[in-house]
Amino acid sequence: MTLYTCMPLELVYDGIKQQPGPFVDVTIGNVRMQLEPLSPGIGKIVRLLECPLDAYLRPELTPGTTIAYGGSGQR
Repeated sequence: MTLYTCMPLELVYDGIKQQPGPFVDVTIGNVRMQLEPLSPGIGKIVRLLECPLDAYLRPELTPGTTIAYGGSGQR
């Protein structure tokens, strides 16, 4: 793999050996997303899994956004 970047290699490879997760799949309305739990009932959006195409344009569903989720819709 070749990377063409002006960033130092320490930043490019930072965290490469760390395991991601744990993640929770949550469905809110018609949007199924993957969350990284921060505390009980609160999580940070990692990515959208199943949703209408216009959901990708909604700023409240941007990855990195913190949202509250309840016990319903959890897998």
